[in-house]
Amino acid sequence: MDFLTNLLLGTLAEGSWRADAWAVFPNHYHLIIRSSVSSRPLSKVLGKVHMLSSKEINREDGVEGRKIWFNYRDTHLTFENSHLARLHYVIHNPVHHGLVRCAAQYPWCSAAWFERNSSPAFRETVRSFPLDRLQIEDDF
Repeated sequence: MDFLTNLLLGTLAEGSWRADAWAVFPNHYHLIIRSSVSSRPLSKVLGKVHMLSSKEINREDGVEGRKIWFNYRDTHLTFENSHLARLHYVIHNPVHHGLVRCAAQYPWCSAAWFERNSSPAFRETVRSFPLDRLQIEDDF
């Protein structure tokens, strides 16, 4: 999990993507990211993550050529409320999956980082967005 989280965040940074929120699990991950004019295409960045992580997982398991990743979905968030609601969702995701009581306790997500680096007013704004209205495919 450490390897995948570090690979994901490092490769995003190399590709000039800024991570606003992340949650990494054994079988999937969620990201809220921002591009810039210098950002590499997202498909290339995630392709690199998937290739390198697949090689490492297969090496650790003593398997060759096994497919690890099957797809990814992306959504272009154009409305601030959509961004804030999904930010809340991703930060809260380890709690949603029943892994921890407080998201900041989960080491492979941005919740603790968010607590340290955002203002109390912004944290409260993000938390004010209800999670029950979002329709996000999230099988765990």
